[in-house]
Formats: sequence, C-alpha cells, structure tokens
Amino acid sequence: MEVEEKSAKTLMIQGTASNVGKSLIVAGLCRIFKQDGYRVAPFKSQNMALNSYITKDGLEMGRAQVVQAEAAGIEPETDMNPILLKPTGDRKSQVILQGEVFSDMNAKKYYAYKQTFAPKVRESFERLRKKYDVIVIEGAGSPAEINLRENDIVNMFIARLARAPVLLAADIDRGGVFAFLAGTLQLLTEEERGFVKGVLINKFRGDKSLLEPGLRQLEDIIHKPTLGVIPYLSLDIDDEDSLSARIGQDAPGALLDIAVLRFPHLSNFTDFTAISCIPGAGIRYIGNMRDLRKKPDMLILPGTKNTMADLLWLRENALEGAVKSLAAEGIPIFGVCGGYQMLGLSIADPYGVEQGGEMPGIGLLPVETIFERSKTRTRVSGAFSALTGPLSGLSGAAIEGYEIHMGVTSSVRPLPSLTSVENSITGEASDGGVFMENVYGCYLHGLFDASARVLMETLCALKGVSPQAETVELFTDYKERQYDLLAESLRTHLDMNAVYSILDRGIG
Repeated sequence: MEVEEKSAKTLMIQGTASNVGKSLIVAGLCRIFKQDGYRVAPFKSQNMALNSYITKDGLEMGRAQVVQAEAAGIEPETDMNPILLKPTGDRKSQVILQGEVFSDMNAKKYYAYKQTFAPKVRESFERLRKKYDVIVIEGAGSPAEINLRENDIVNMFIARLARAPVLLAADIDRGGVFAFLAGTLQLLTEEERGFVKGVLINKFRGDKSLLEPGLRQLEDIIHKPTLGVIPYLSLDIDDEDSLSARIGQDAPGALLDIAVLRFPHLSNFTDFTAISCIPGAGIRYIGNMRDLRKKPDMLILPGTKNTMADLLWLRENALEGAVKSLAAEGIPIFGVCGGYQMLGLSIADPYGVEQGGEMPGIGLLPVETIFERSKTRTRVSGAFSALTGPLSGLSGAAIEGYEIHMGVTSSVRPLPSLTSVENSITGEASDGGVFMENVYGCYLHGLFDASARVLMETLCALKGVSPQAETVELFTDYKERQYDLLAESLRTHLDMNAVYSILDRGIG
C-alpha cells in the first residue's frame, strides 16, 4: 500500500522500545522545520493514552500529537492521530477512530480489526500530506515486535505507505543501548532495514567522548550512521501518558501544597501543568494514605477513564475517608470530570459503559451521575461564576477548556453553577458544574490553563502567605519557550545537515 501522489516530504522516528523519547523528538523536529520556514505537521497512526484532547470541531485525539502540532504552530486535527486507544481496564480499550468512538475492544478483537482500520489511516495521512510541506511521523513501541508484524499499522506499514526514511531512536538511560539498536535492526527484514537511514541515542548523561568508541563499533556492526546523541533534557513539555516524571515528585519549599489523587486510570493529568508552572505552587500526586502525610492546601480529584473502578480503589486504600475528613476541615476539594462524578451521591451505569450496576459516591455534592451510551465531546469558553467559599477569588476568571465524558450529572436540589461557559462549536450554554461550601466540581478539562495565577493568589490569601512576586508569563508563552528550547537542543546535538539530506533524498 503506497501513496502514489507525492507532495509533502516525510521523515519518521521509530524507537527500539516504548518511552524512548520519540514524541519529544518529533515535537522538536516539528519546531525546527517550522523555524526554517516549512509548513510541517505531525502524524501518528495509532496512539495509546489516557490523555486526550478535543479539537475545535469536537473530535477526540491524543495529546502527544496536540503537543507536536503546537510545536509546529498549527491547529491540532484528528488526521494527525486517526486511531486513539484509551485503556478502560487491563485488557480492554475504547477505540477512537478519526475522532469518533468506534467501539470498546479487547486486544484480540482489535488486532482482528487492524486491517479494517488501515484504509482510514491512509485517508488521514493523504489529507495531511496534501496540505503540508513536511510530515514528521512517530512510530509506536518498537518495529521489532515480529509477532505483530502481520497486522502492523503504525511502524513499517506507515514507513512504506509514506515512503518515509526512518531514524531509529534508543534510550541510553535505561541501559543496553547498543544491544537495543543492533537487535532491533537484526529483527527487521532486509527491506525494512533499507528504510532506516540512521540512529539516534537519546537521554544521554555524561561525557560524550566516553561514548565515541562504542559509537564507532556500533556503526561497524549495523552499517548505519549515528546522527546524534541527545542529552537528558529537563524541559516542561506535556508527556504522553501518566508515566510522566512529574508524577510522584514533590516541590520542596513551595508556598502551596496542592495534592492530586493518583487514580489507577488517571487521565488528563495535564489539566494541572499550568498550575505547576507558577512559582511557589507545588503539585504532588497521592497514591495511598502514606503519601497524604500532611494536610494539603487543596485536594483535586482528577479525571479518570474508569470512574467506578477508581472510586472502588479509593475506598480500598482508605482515601475516601481522608477526602471526607479534609472536606470537613474546610480544605478546598475540587473534582474534575470523573473526580466530579465521584464527589456526588451516586453513579449508575445501566448500559455497561464501564462495569455496569450502581454504586454510591463520596457524597460531598448533592448530584447524581448516569453513564449514557454516547460521549460528550466539546470545547467551551467562558468564566468562573460568582463563587463563595475558599475559592471565591476565582470568580470571573477566564476559562477555555473541553469536555470528554460519558456521564450526565444532575443536581438533586438547586445548586449554584461553578462556571458560566458555552459550547465553542454551537454557542449553546454548556454544563458548568456546581459547588457547595468548599467542594467544587465540573467536567471541564484545561479550566486552570488560563486561571492558574488567580488560583495561586486565592490559595495564598487563604493560607496567609504572599505569592512570589516574579512576573509570570502566560501559559501559552511558557509552552512556546519550552518548544524553542527543545528545538535549540536538537539543533545542537543532531546532525541537522544529515537530517535535511535524508529528508530530501527520501528512501532512495
């Protein structure tokens, strides 16, 4: 399956394993090509992640390609990620196809459907390559999974489809980097090895001169050039999933201690990135009672892909009682999406969207949730309403976010609305969430992106401390600076002349 009409040039980053840094390398290359005057877009045919995003036309895609699109300076669209897999349990995922829910599938069923999805992948790619000068493609996992080769639609299948030269990236930080690279190439077919034009070593710490003898021996073995040794980068760029290094980290000396419950099916933890960028704001993730060793200034129940299972986990780990105790002490409790649902009186799943049945909620908000068959997907804009309680300082602060949820939540008695927002697509009023005393809940992801500084000032006033006086740049400007730093580092440590030569020659 090859695209006959050629327009955009293509370059693909594959990896020797998952989590070797492919996503950031693609983002960095997108930024470089943008800086050099090209219209560039990212592409990844299949992504597995619980961090997703709603586009301006109300469709769902993985956040990794959103980050890459931001680095490229373009609006994200689902053609950049035609298949998104959102795990709902250990062996089951919701399949999002070109932005729409297709079905829930176990691994065996999904693999049986892969070749059915292949034409949709091709459609998306062809639309992209007609609009851009360069497409930077990301693979998934490793191309050397020989047991999956027959139904591959994300690695060498895409390289063939796009006629894309491949750069193979490996993570030296996990050890065995030479074996990873040599072994991966050995397990490829001769045709597949022909697509690989060079290798990259990522996450290097130390003196590169000590690595040089190994690099020369590696090139003698694999007959491929090493195009760069990329150092371990300390940049604040959204990660693809909850394996992010920021989870589990404390912020010593921070003025504020904001605790986020670390659900097993935690999703969209990037909702809180903007807060962590504010000087003095500390975010830590709580997985058990031991982690909740001190009383936080605010507790957040984040989104989850399986609300009922994670509520049960909360109870099994004695954290439900801790949430209630903190609420009784007046600590601000904030639920987002699945966390909002948990704070209510009950959750019902009549159609088996998650696990079926009904269970009581934590009971801090007089609302009830029923899971429906269809998913709500929309972008919203507006502001926080006139709030009372400890977070009253957020009143009137601007909001721009999005909703992704299966549940419909209704109040059992009149409650004030947390926000006043409207659907950015239709202009109609949207569910704004509710609040009562010191407990707040809504469905809006990204609601703190524009209001993180106001939240910081509000919590500092509540605590009786003064916010740090540094001028705080807008979150959008902060992200732009991080993308520029990423591009600068790649330019320094990659042979960009060779990369451009490979891009121009193609697969040869």
